[in-house]
Amino acid sequence: MTETRTQTLRRLALPHGLDVDAALQIGGNYASSTEHAGLVHVSGQVPRVGHVLVCTGRVGDTVSLALARKAAEVCVLRVLTVLHQAHGLDRVGRVLKMNVFVQSDDAFTQQSEVADAASDLLVAVLGADALGARTSVGVRQLPKNAPVEIDAVVALLPA
Repeated sequence: MTETRTQTLRRLALPHGLDVDAALQIGGNYASSTEHAGLVHVSGQVPRVGHVLVCTGRVGDTVSLALARKAAEVCVLRVLTVLHQAHGLDRVGRVLKMNVFVQSDDAFTQQSEVADAASDLLVAVLGADALGARTSVGVRQLPKNAPVEIDAVVALLPA
């Protein structure tokens, strides 16, 4: 029997301690997503499980590439959780755009490798056809000293 997208999401979120059916904490006065005419804009997600960031710091300095990749996985799991809770994963037609922001040390140049962890997880849950355009950039600071933040724009299938 083949897993549904939601079952796959739950299975992949479990090792990270993320409950995809629990309300996600957001960090301010904004919506976790907005939908208009079949497009969903998911707000930036940091690697928070419950009330705690799984790690903090600058990638290439206090955060290793491996830990940054795990942080990216948590971020994209949160993006998928927002979609699951608001629309259901079966309605996700395609990820049109994903932005991956990496709080980087000056010498760190592997932002795309951090982003690959998020893309790999998207493929595992939604399938290869769901992938879209992606940008991965190094930045000086992110909220709460998070090493990674990810946002996305997704096209929904008709209900």
